[in-house]
Parts: sequence; structure tokens; C-alpha cells
Amino acid sequence: MPPAGPARTAAGTDPGRDAGAKQAGEIAVTGLTKVYETKKSRFEALAPIDLTVGANAFVTIVGPSGCGKSTLLRIVAGLDEPTDGSVLLDGEEVVGPGAERGMVFQGYTLFPWLTVRENIEYGPKLKGVSTLERRAISSHYLKVIKLESFANAYPKQLSGGMKQRVAIARALANRPKVLLMDEPFGALDAQTKLEMQELLLEVWEKEKTTVLFITHDIEEAVFLSQRIVVMGAHPGRILKTFDVALPARRTPEVRELPGFLALKRELGALLKH
Repeated sequence: MPPAGPARTAAGTDPGRDAGAKQAGEIAVTGLTKVYETKKSRFEALAPIDLTVGANAFVTIVGPSGCGKSTLLRIVAGLDEPTDGSVLLDGEEVVGPGAERGMVFQGYTLFPWLTVRENIEYGPKLKGVSTLERRAISSHYLKVIKLESFANAYPKQLSGGMKQRVAIARALANRPKVLLMDEPFGALDAQTKLEMQELLLEVWEKEKTTVLFITHDIEEAVFLSQRIVVMGAHPGRILKTFDVALPARRTPEVRELPGFLALKRELGALLKH
């Protein structure tokens, strides 16, 4: 039986995907290592990593600074190359960046000279999507991230949480199979972070996209995930994985459940040692 996770609902009419399109997004990492070498030194950033992320799953990686979480994510994104091993997406080897993998960073990587709508439409425009279809795509995602009234605003006019919503929408506008998120809420204040976590789960339900999420925040990991991967450092390696057996619908009250608190304590103790 698969681990419990936030409920999936029908995506409804989505102009960014053909009605008959097959959505997958299974990641298979096998024997992956990363070593940085110079004439005088050798640093093993990642010991052999084996990890499978099922299609449409929400998997979070936690671990101390320097354990290689971001390095692993960059290799899955195709932004860095492994020293050995492989990353497959639906059976195809990852050899560089691709539109089937969207990336959201902690920093607000929006183009300041473009409006919110234009930022969302940027990827489809590069792919040669028609103006009419781009408008339909951006309108869809403006509704998903609840920023319809800010379509013509510029990034400088937005709060941090709003900027990150636009970054998520821009990544999704290319219809990726996988959304890779590197501490996307790390710079937000506590209340905005909670709101963004709930919004992300709503988006995940609608879009049916595989999510591989990195965070230092144990509570965030437990609230969001179906499965949590704990990494250790020196070298970076997987220590243990946890299936998150919590109610499918992750309401704020879930944070007070005994199972939530017990898993949070267990993760904290593992990371401490």
C-alpha cells in the first residue's frame, strides 16, 4: 500500500496539457556519486546514492548543511554532472536541463522587467507557443496561484510569498513532469511559509506533478510529504527513509496529531546524531 499523502483531485480544464497526454514523472537514481577533485585535494560530496521517486509522488529530502542535498537536486535537474551513476526520468537518462523538469529555488528568480503574466508566459514563449495559447496558460496559473488581480504587476510590487507563487507558476507553465524545489520557502516569514505550504499542496493536487523538495525544516517536511529521505554528511549519503502515514488531507490540525509529532521527534533525533 503506498504511503498516505495529500489527496489528489481532478485537474479540470488545463490549457497547458492535451486531453490525452500521458503524465508520468518517475525518477530513478542509481549508484550516483559526486567527487570534486583538484591537483591538491579530493572531496566526496555524494557517496553512492540509490533513490526512486514514483510518478506524482511528493518526496522531501532533509539533512544537515553540506550533506549534498542541493548537489543531488542539481544533478537530477541536469545542471550538474555526476561523477558516476545515473539519473533516469521515465527510463530516459538525464544528460542536461530539460523542460520536463521545472526548478524553483529559494531566491526569487523572476525577471524584474516582465509583469507577472509575462514571467509565467516566458517558457511557453521560448517554445514558440502562440500568443492566444500563452494567454490561456498564464490565466490558468494565475488562477491556480490566486494572483489574478496581479497579472500586470511587476516583481518589485509583490511580497516575498507572492513572488514565490509566481516562480512556481512559471515553472509549471512548461508542463513539467517533475517539479524540483530547493528550499523554496526558506526566506519567508513563518506565517507566509505556512500559507505557501498549503498552497503548494493545493497546486500539487491539481497538477499531478512529481515533486522532489529540499528543506532544513523538519516540520515542513512532515507536513508536505508522502515520503521523507534523510541524508547525512561527509560524504553525503542516505541514512534512512520514512513513509509519512498521516491523513491524506493535510489541514493545519494535522500538525497536532500524535503521529505528526512522533515523526518530527524521530527525525530530529536522527539528524542530531
